[in-house]
Amino acid sequence: MIQETPLFIFGEVLFDQFPDGSVVLGGAPFNVAWHLQALGHSPLLISRVGNDGLGVQIRSKMRDWGMDLNALQSDSQHPTGTVSIAFKDGEPCFDILDHQAYDFIETEQLPAVSHETVIYHGSLALRNAVSRASLDRLLEGASASIFMDVNLRAPWWENEQVISRLKAARWAKLNDAELRQLSSSGRDLNSRAQALQETCDLDLLIVTRGAQGAMVRTREGRVQEVVPERFVAVVDTVGAGDAFSAIVLLGLVQGWELGTTLERAQSFASTIVGIRGASPHNSDLYARFNSEWSQT
Repeated sequence: MIQETPLFIFGEVLFDQFPDGSVVLGGAPFNVAWHLQALGHSPLLISRVGNDGLGVQIRSKMRDWGMDLNALQSDSQHPTGTVSIAFKDGEPCFDILDHQAYDFIETEQLPAVSHETVIYHGSLALRNAVSRASLDRLLEGASASIFMDVNLRAPWWENEQVISRLKAARWAKLNDAELRQLSSSGRDLNSRAQALQETCDLDLLIVTRGAQGAMVRTREGRVQEVVPERFVAVVDTVGAGDAFSAIVLLGLVQGWELGTTLERAQSFASTIVGIRGASPHNSDLYARFNSEWSQT
């Protein structure tokens, strides 16, 4: 039985539009919540959708997946978020529209936070002052543990703001390109990670590296790395980092050993890049991981 640590996921939910015409539900916070729900946890997604057809679809898909809709707000002024995705050299490029519903998460509809709560948030939904103020209100006076998932999407981020948010977090995840953008100290990955971790006083800094796997640096300076166990046939890499974050979060709230957490996160992320989109509707996929992990 999974212990239910209150887990709040704050940020965007949207539809990813691919070059082949397919449209897939996504957004980093939504993807993380989707995975956690299927893996036995019951996260509360704090987001906002428009009073439009896409918003109706999101509510329907969340309801069918068993997700809690109590913190999903409705917006009559702004549309449900959409992102156009193109690929360059195998990596996704994002065209993110402004003034989407998730930019306007309101403070009046926020849930109460307890000291046991773990709060996950990214950086995209903080581009707008309204949602940014709501996150501040959510954290106000609380002693919740914060996991920040860095997603630097030009032009929707500022270095000073991201660093400030990282300083408020306990754990953080970003990719190697984002690490280079935020930390210029040192010539190699580890020295840049050390500089950023010490600047932001993080218990754990996770750096994902695509096909090279990931590395994690602890407060004590311990470094662990993980690489894919086998050749992975890549369909698209959208959501790979979100998949990794979801399993790291699960490991943190369940108290898994760090090495076990990394191996499971890498294995799950390698599975996600083998399918189209970041939030699979195949419950059997999750059942396989639940079964494997419950036996070890």
